[in-house]
Amino acid sequence: MRLLAGLGFEVAAVDRDFEAILKLQNVPGITATQLDLEGGEWPLAGRTFDGIVVANYLWRPRLPDVLAMLAPGGVLIYETFMLGNEAYGKPSSPAFLLRPGELHEVVQAAGLREVAFEEGYAANPKPAMRQAVCAIRE
Repeated sequence: MRLLAGLGFEVAAVDRDFEAILKLQNVPGITATQLDLEGGEWPLAGRTFDGIVVANYLWRPRLPDVLAMLAPGGVLIYETFMLGNEAYGKPSSPAFLLRPGELHEVVQAAGLREVAFEEGYAANPKPAMRQAVCAIRE
C-alpha cells in the first residue's frame, strides 16, 4: 500500500485488524478503513477500483465480490497461500489455502485476461506454498 501510494496512486486500504489500519492513517495517498470483509453485507458494494491488490488473504465466499470491483482496464494482483503450506506453518486449514490452479480458474470464470500465474514453493519472505495471479479486466 505504501509503495503504490508513493508512486502517486490513490490507495483504499482495508483490513479488519485495527492496528494494521492505524499504522496507515497518516500516510499520504492512503485512505485506511477498518472493515470486516467476512461479515453479512458486502461493505464495498457498488465501488470499483482501477487496481486491486490482495496479499495473504483468502475468503472464498467473497472472492466473486472482490473481482467484481475491478473496473474495465483494471489490474488485479492476488497472492496468497496454497495447499501444502501446512508444512510451513499458518495458515494450515484447507479453508484458507488455495487448491492447485484455483486462482487461474477464478480469474477465467470472472472473464479476466490472465497476464501471469505462479504457484508453488517460495523461500521469501518466509518458506511457504504460494499462488499468485496478475490479470486485467478488458
